[in-house]
Amino acid sequence: MGPAQDVLTVRRLRLGIGIVGIAMPIVLTAGNALFAGRLTLLESISGAYHTAMRDVFVGSMCAIGVFLVCYRYRPLDDVLSSVAGALSVTVALFPTASGARDDPVSAGDVLVGRVHQVCAAALFLLLAGFCLFLFTRTDPAAGPVTPEKLVRNRVYRVCGTIIVVVVALAPASTLLPEAVQEAVKPVFWCETVAVLAFGVAWLVKGEAILRDGSRGGADPS
Repeated sequence: MGPAQDVLTVRRLRLGIGIVGIAMPIVLTAGNALFAGRLTLLESISGAYHTAMRDVFVGSMCAIGVFLVCYRYRPLDDVLSSVAGALSVTVALFPTASGARDDPVSAGDVLVGRVHQVCAAALFLLLAGFCLFLFTRTDPAAGPVTPEKLVRNRVYRVCGTIIVVVVALAPASTLLPEAVQEAVKPVFWCETVAVLAFGVAWLVKGEAILRDGSRGGADPS
């Protein structure tokens, strides 16, 4: 890593990504309930685009995208975070198809929706890769591995595994009977769990929790 200011910037970017990720499903759900006048779950987090919370959804995804593009740590991290940032902005600008049964859907809408789905899945898998492979690395030059680092690695692996599992479950849940989908909103819950998992991982990496007690500065591993 470079000078101290760079370390602080990296930490703040990690925290920013984690905070926005954790806050997004909560804010979107609460805001939609406020505008609708009743508590009702969205068909999916991306479905917020077709509600009064559209600007919040687009702004949140673009903010995550900017944080990821600006994130600089090691060469591989830089490349993957830039790709993930571009995917996040694409997810925001290419909306999912409306979940309303009576909304007409054109061929263009279908294409845009497909782009959204592919980019969203790729984004989640990249973020899972950060958790499983990049965050768990250990820098030999940093000295012995601390107990806190071992705990953090367990958190990263759990978060990464959760993301992979729910990304697989989300499309599978569309095979459920329509009445079950309408009542349970499985895609919303899958996306929410994935977003919360990646948010927690980035908060941990940003040293909001489980920070090494004996060392200042950003986690070098």
